[in-house]
Amino acid sequence: MASSKEYLNFILEQFSETEEITYRAMMGEYLLYYRGKVFGGIYDDRFLVKITNSSEKMMPDARRELPYAGAKEMILCDNVDDRDFLRKLVEAMFDELSAPKKKKK
Repeated sequence: MASSKEYLNFILEQFSETEEITYRAMMGEYLLYYRGKVFGGIYDDRFLVKITNSSEKMMPDARRELPYAGAKEMILCDNVDDRDFLRKLVEAMFDELSAPKKKKK
């Protein structure tokens, strides 16, 4: 099941006060970026974030789920109504995220 554009727009609206949030459509789902680094995505209308020390600390009781078969586990973020929490979450995760890979020419 692909994610809906409506859910993507809802999540993006929740991040409207956080600068440099972008997304990329990928096979019916959406990857989410903060300042150029992937921090999570929308999979089957679920907002999932990468597992980092910060995301585990900020959501210690959150469920881990697979975004799709064969993928690494991610943390289900169900606190999507709290804009301040979401901003603090991505800011805390930023330094722990991998730098974007250089494209081969």
